Amino acid sequence: MKDVTPLTEGWRLGYDGASLAAEVPGCVHTDLLAAGLIPDPFLGRNERDVAWVGRRAWTYTTGLPPAPAVHERTDLVFDGLDTAARITLAGAELGRTRNMHRSYRFDVTGHAGELRVEFASAYDEAAAVRAVTGERPNVYPEPFQYLRKMACSFGWDWGPTLVTAGIWRPARLEHWSTARLARVRPLVTVEGTTGRVELRIEVERTGRGAARELVAHAVIAGTEARGMAAIQGDEAVIVLQVPDIGLWWPRGYGDQPLYEVEVTLYEGSGTPAASAAVASGPGLHPLDAWRRRIGFRTVEVDRGADEHGTGFTFVVNGTRIFARGVNWIPDDALPSRVTPDRYRSRLAQAADANVDLVRVWGGGIYEDDAFYDVCDELGIMVWQDFPFACSAYPEEQPLRGEVEAEARENVVRLMHHPGLVLWNGGNENLWGFRDWGWEDELAGDSWGEGYYLGLLPRVVAELDPTRPYTAGSPWSGSWDHHPNDPAHGTHHSWEVWNRRDYTEYRAEVPRFVSEFGWQAPPNPATLRRALPGETLAPDSSGMLHHQKAEDGNDKLNRGIARYFALPGEDFDRWHYLAQVVQARAVAAGIEHWRSHWPVCAGTVVWQLNDCWPVSSWSAIDGDGRLKPLYHELRRVYANRLLTLQPGPDRPVLALVNQNADPWRTPVTLRRMEADGDAGALAAHEVTLDLTAEPRAVLRLPVPRDLAPAEGSRTEYLVADAGDLRAVFFAVRDRDFAYPDPRFDLAVEPVADAEDTVDLVVTAHTLIRDLLLQADRLAPGAVADRGLVTLLPGERTRIRVRGAADAGREDFRAALFCMGPS
Repeated sequence: MKDVTPLTEGWRLGYDGASLAAEVPGCVHTDLLAAGLIPDPFLGRNERDVAWVGRRAWTYTTGLPPAPAVHERTDLVFDGLDTAARITLAGAELGRTRNMHRSYRFDVTGHAGELRVEFASAYDEAAAVRAVTGERPNVYPEPFQYLRKMACSFGWDWGPTLVTAGIWRPARLEHWSTARLARVRPLVTVEGTTGRVELRIEVERTGRGAARELVAHAVIAGTEARGMAAIQGDEAVIVLQVPDIGLWWPRGYGDQPLYEVEVTLYEGSGTPAASAAVASGPGLHPLDAWRRRIGFRTVEVDRGADEHGTGFTFVVNGTRIFARGVNWIPDDALPSRVTPDRYRSRLAQAADANVDLVRVWGGGIYEDDAFYDVCDELGIMVWQDFPFACSAYPEEQPLRGEVEAEARENVVRLMHHPGLVLWNGGNENLWGFRDWGWEDELAGDSWGEGYYLGLLPRVVAELDPTRPYTAGSPWSGSWDHHPNDPAHGTHHSWEVWNRRDYTEYRAEVPRFVSEFGWQAPPNPATLRRALPGETLAPDSSGMLHHQKAEDGNDKLNRGIARYFALPGEDFDRWHYLAQVVQARAVAAGIEHWRSHWPVCAGTVVWQLNDCWPVSSWSAIDGDGRLKPLYHELRRVYANRLLTLQPGPDRPVLALVNQNADPWRTPVTLRRMEADGDAGALAAHEVTLDLTAEPRAVLRLPVPRDLAPAEGSRTEYLVADAGDLRAVFFAVRDRDFAYPDPRFDLAVEPVADAEDTVDLVVTAHTLIRDLLLQADRLAPGAVADRGLVTLLPGERTRIRVRGAADAGREDFRAALFCMGPS
């Protein structure tokens, strides 16, 4: 059987004539940090002080001992090299690499000595490629389009410029004889209640194994499905039928049964006697094995034309789905630091926010297998971009061959995951060509269209025909329509954040919103850690350095000023209002678009996570703390959503039901006064018995006598359905006559829950958007909810973990809400 020796120990990094201990997997930045030779680039403005790291060449070395003479062949395997490298062993060159997104394998049989991996500066490699291909435009003054490397290493409007180099994924020696499994490609389909797995197997043989008889055996654990095939040349196909399978469903639609498939390569013949030998154990010599988990489901994207334009609706197992999505960026600017546990934690947070789709954005990476494993388990659909973003990409060599090689490898690597539901050609490149002045600048040069509309769909169709492909995000489906036409295909809605009021999300109903968002700063404890010693202000030096968006702070301030008086020198109030506006803005878009299902079939918020502490569009900040937006996502992405939307002459009540059962509920509508007491006059209250059908939306105008008068500064509308609430105000906050907020606080320990208390808030007035910033109490403190609106006389409990020593006044100082402007 094949033996594997991990190459994790004994690596050294050369630095100015010295030799430093190096970690593999890792990168130059993490090794220099561990040695105390650079400051933490995430703190203060240290990012600028480490810019030199990305402009130098670096060399990793280790000793490679002679391989035991047990096997015929020894391969040196790198799962990821970042990026342009020359590999030598005992002074002899093994090969050169120029792609972070690929693995590499070198035959080192019989060789030993010093193993050197010499990384060129990514800037030097990009310059060499640009000299061959010529100039291409992009949205940032960095050369990421000239090499196959994580584009956001070079900075983004939310990320630092930390141009990494290193052995960023595992390295190992593989010792084998006769033959090994070079590739197994599982095509998983469903026919009625029977699952079908077609395993296309490719082997590599040693010289002495060229004439040997080989057989592949496959089995699906927990079932009677098994099969065997003789290897003809270097290939074989095994088809397994699995009766009475359990379907894999997105979360909220059903269960996620996973089946382990094992393929074992044997030396021997594919005779009935051999099959019996496999079943009984002895008789054949195992050479190699491949194990993966699969799930059975069908997936397509309905892109049919209708009276509204051209749709874009995910259909899983025949069920049409409104996708409740988030965009995912690399979870660390130094991606080798992201562990399986960190993937699980972050994706569990997404699932807890009722997210059922994660889009892996094209300026990052193909994530580690652990990412997709967790998505499979949690029922999270994955939209996978190929790594192209916001740039014109040359289609000439040496890039074209690298693009095809990485696409082929990663399609096969990821195709067994049932959660993977879409391959996407890239991010905003088709839109950029049409709208960002590239067409004239390129003057006929290649720019990537041949990838998105030619090479990549051919690779997917050849290797993974079980999944849909789309050429880009946004993309209308053809050049017959503008690439970002909201009526056709996928749409990126950025005009609102960049120039408008967030209420203008309601101006249109796109078919599928694959990007939109609103910025806010990270949480207080994150800022205090990232900007030590700084007196925080919106425009303090560290805050500005950790704001990468063009005109970002001015856009934040404009967003606040549309609704509130800017709070001057009160940074804490400014911070609270910025987070409130972010949560309200994203909620406004989702509530509007969900209420127009099935015309709109999905929203993918930009973005779930951050890669460092920064003011950004994220719901989870760079230290993993939850912003108020996160809690709003949990509300607006729930299976049942109650919302009040502006109508032509009065508000519209909408019940959004994503469950498979009817939603029958009484809905109480109350017109309230700003200074009113706990009740409402009978004439201003009504209870309606309503039903929203399965997977459907009920919309109806609010009774006229309950609608707040147009422009009223004192009236507001409240809708309650069980524990769901929606509110509607006729004017903006700065024009509303909020009473001075009055409420009582009590802090109560929670039995059988260590270091956990309930903060009990009892309102005596209207309390709108009450927020406890728990990390003001202690850096590790966490509250179980975000923004809460209470009517006079109402009470809420906020459960807080990690702040048991805080007193009532500490809690009061960490509470914020609306008040008179």
